[in-house]
Amino acid sequence: MAEHLRVFHQLQVAHSALFRAADRRTRQAVGLSTSQIAVLFVLSQMDGQPISEIAKQLSMGKSGLTGLVDRMVDRSLVERRPSRKDGRVINIHLQPAGQEILAQAKRETGHFNAALLDPFSDSEQQVIHQFLNHLIHQADSIINPPQDVNEDQGDLDDTVGNT
Repeated sequence: MAEHLRVFHQLQVAHSALFRAADRRTRQAVGLSTSQIAVLFVLSQMDGQPISEIAKQLSMGKSGLTGLVDRMVDRSLVERRPSRKDGRVINIHLQPAGQEILAQAKRETGHFNAALLDPFSDSEQQVIHQFLNHLIHQADSIINPPQDVNEDQGDLDDTVGNT
């Protein structure tokens, strides 16, 4: 490929553009942001999770997610309940109104997925799938590769030699 790809920058810009457009669409269609829909989806997979676990699954900060859940509680989409195992822990539970909106939101995201993949052949879609799974499972090791032991030693030798 003649043009040098700036993949990281392009992913960052694409992520921002995609989620701005998706937020606009989902707010109009179902009255929720994509982040709120993501919470409903996580709870539909396993209901009754603490905010800390939901935040971890969505790669969000716990404090930011707390405010988002507060707004969802106000709309009766989710409910807070003390954990049966540990009364100090509050779990978040999907409510019927949340389930109804989630069903609508799944139809919207189905349209998003179809539109995103429409220009690509089946084999290209497989490559996209492979690339995205690679990012999901290897992001930390891609961005923060383990240092080579000999490389670290060389840095130490340079530091010691300059003292």
